[in-house]
Amino acid sequence: MKTNTVISILLLTQSLGWTAERPNIVLIMADDMGYSDIGCYGGEIPTPHLDALAEGGLRFTQFYNAGRCCPTRASLLTGLYPHEAGIGWMVYRNHGPDYLPFLNKENVTLAEVMKSAGYQTLMTGKWHVGHTKGKWPTDRGFERFYGIHIHVDSYFKVLGGCPVYHDDKLVIPPTANPPNTLHPEQEWYTTDVFTDWAMKFLDEADKEKPFFLYVAHNAPHWPIEAPDENVANFKGRYDKGWDTLRKEKLKRMTEMGLLANDTVLSPHPRIPDWEKVPKDDRNESAFRREIYAAQIERLDENIGRLVAKLKDLGKLENTLILFLSDNGCSAEKGIFGWQYPANKRENFKQWRNQSGRSASQGEGWSNASNAPFRKHKRWVHEGGIATPFIAHWPKEIKNRGKLTHQPGHVVDIMSTLVDIAGAEYPKSFNGKQINPAPGKSLISTFRKPQEVKERTLFWEHETHAAIRQGNWKLVTENATNPEAWELYDMSANRTETQNIAAAMPGKVEAMQQKWTAWAKQANVLPWPGKRKK
Repeated sequence: MKTNTVISILLLTQSLGWTAERPNIVLIMADDMGYSDIGCYGGEIPTPHLDALAEGGLRFTQFYNAGRCCPTRASLLTGLYPHEAGIGWMVYRNHGPDYLPFLNKENVTLAEVMKSAGYQTLMTGKWHVGHTKGKWPTDRGFERFYGIHIHVDSYFKVLGGCPVYHDDKLVIPPTANPPNTLHPEQEWYTTDVFTDWAMKFLDEADKEKPFFLYVAHNAPHWPIEAPDENVANFKGRYDKGWDTLRKEKLKRMTEMGLLANDTVLSPHPRIPDWEKVPKDDRNESAFRREIYAAQIERLDENIGRLVAKLKDLGKLENTLILFLSDNGCSAEKGIFGWQYPANKRENFKQWRNQSGRSASQGEGWSNASNAPFRKHKRWVHEGGIATPFIAHWPKEIKNRGKLTHQPGHVVDIMSTLVDIAGAEYPKSFNGKQINPAPGKSLISTFRKPQEVKERTLFWEHETHAAIRQGNWKLVTENATNPEAWELYDMSANRTETQNIAAAMPGKVEAMQQKWTAWAKQANVLPWPGKRKK
């Protein structure tokens, strides 16, 4: 690094009020995990390691993702709204500009920015923002990578079309019995393996340079697959059903201060009352939730291992750890989930590691994972976009164990890391003009979590759309229908149970116009298929 760059970084970090020794950064993302699944967000699943990060750091009560895996990852990595980064939908088809199957060239990634600021850039896990050659993590700023470029719909296998890469080299082609290279004596399980390689990268890192590590887990995304010892820990835990679980969660969340005391549970008209579900179905459905919970328990254990590694290396004190989920829990394939009732408790040994679409927990339990909010992954009601968000940085976050009600969004992570690293967000990169980043640095919230500043935030995915402006949220399941918008006051009705659009047509029209203006600017509109060729 040039001397003048070092001097400018030192001056910037000193002027911003933190140590000249720039922090390491570890960004951990869960996949398809609900807002209230973990203990420190009111969940029933034991997550002592995440709870410890929350107790030693800061929890955001109103942090948001983009509602689905590929768009959120695009937004997280670039600091842009998904369409601006080129991924307005998913990465399996090319629907034209802004709906591409890969990140476009009008953005710069966190890895590219951090690398330019002198950071080592490391990643393990699920990339899912471009799986063709030339679009890989190693093409977008990551110096080290171990993982899979596309979806990871297996925990015990490497599926067809989803091979494992080490840096830019294919190391494990599709196989039912992938070798656990670092621990040959252990069964391959993605949550363990991705953590093992993250720890190896830390061991191999230059001890004189700060690092940026991105760990993108596939847990707890379906298929529901977990080690036997974790599954056994939850036997009988869910026999009481999803209705009771939702009520218990809401009680804990209000007691924690995550939600207002008068918060009510959102309705679930598609989901039957637990007591009205036939006994055999209750038994089988509860078993699926046991496996799902085991996945999250194992995820938490691995986060604990990673934190212990940072401590052993003497890096924990000055490492910013961020944890979040890419979207709300998935309701895919009906009330009881994939392959129901074919895959049951009695034949579990046959489908334990079948992978693919072998099993999911279904809509009934997804509704409990996202409690007390409405909807699921893919929607932009709160159940789809609200994420737990934990920031842990012992050297700088002094308000430990606190909550902040400051609204935030994954676009803010780029601005925050640029701020912390003393980096520069470029106007151009590799000869291409870069879209300006809309996010806000979270540093002021780390320091003064009690202060809440008004934000305007936007969403769109598959015509599900929303705008949040201060405490007002306008949301729809079909943005092509001007009459379908719903209006909620988030300060009084976070669970979106009282639509007041009819009573405030002027507010609806103004916010709808603001959303439309953003949608045109952010390349959401015109819709794919209606663009001039």
